[in-house]
Amino acid sequence: MRKIIIAAGLLLGAWLGMAAGVQAFPGQTGPDEKLFQESKLLIFDKKWDAALAKLQELMDAYPKSLHAGQALFYKGECLSAIDGREREALQVYKDYIRLPDASSSLVEESEGSIVDLALKLYGKGDTAALRDVETRLRHSSKVVRYYAAYKLSLVPDKSVASEAVPVLKQVIEDEKDPELRDRARIALMRVSPESLKSVEDSRPAQEPHLLRLRIYKRGLKNPVVSLNIPWSLADLALNAMDEKDKAAIRKKGYDVDRIIDDLVKAKEKLFRIEAEDGTIIEIWIE
Repeated sequence: MRKIIIAAGLLLGAWLGMAAGVQAFPGQTGPDEKLFQESKLLIFDKKWDAALAKLQELMDAYPKSLHAGQALFYKGECLSAIDGREREALQVYKDYIRLPDASSSLVEESEGSIVDLALKLYGKGDTAALRDVETRLRHSSKVVRYYAAYKLSLVPDKSVASEAVPVLKQVIEDEKDPELRDRARIALMRVSPESLKSVEDSRPAQEPHLLRLRIYKRGLKNPVVSLNIPWSLADLALNAMDEKDKAAIRKKGYDVDRIIDDLVKAKEKLFRIEAEDGTIIEIWIE
């Protein structure tokens, strides 16, 4: 999504820049402006080497141009798109975020790209590249911290991925955006289910806490199946159910969405199913 937004901005910016040069100031478009707009169109067309040449020409010939800083950022975009040049791209992004006049939005994009590139290098065997990700787990921007933690949670080595746990827990505990909290829960469940349980256990008692499920066989005192599932996980699983599956269940007389909605509203209300074979299923939320 980040790359799509940049691509759209590139095309719009290039066309607006050209239109401004032709209409507002006919014949007065500077050579640095011309190079900049041409490079952005080349980037949009994914002509990375040609765009790199234009950007480098701009930075070499017009180092004090108003476009020189952005040209450095877009140089990083080009390099990151070329396989084998990740390390160069990483350094260019680091150089960009140190510029005194760097755009705050492009700095944020650069930080995200640094995380992506560092993990790509790590995947190729460069373990030292992880330091760039770990550093961003302590970044002053929560956007950068969250992104670094989520991406780190995807690393197969759990001893490495577990470094994201404190940030992921912070998202669940402090973030108001439910989508961000759910993404953090999924990431934490992937890395450390026990940490997710500890976070959910500490949540206020008035919120749904556990989904309890008991399955009995008629005539037996003790359940044959007994499950206590953290409500956040059950809720995620239910929301992820395919509509076709829900429809199939409805044909059997059970509306999953209505059942869960009733349980949440009533909190400790028991939902009971008695099957023809003597199986008894009880579900409730605490």
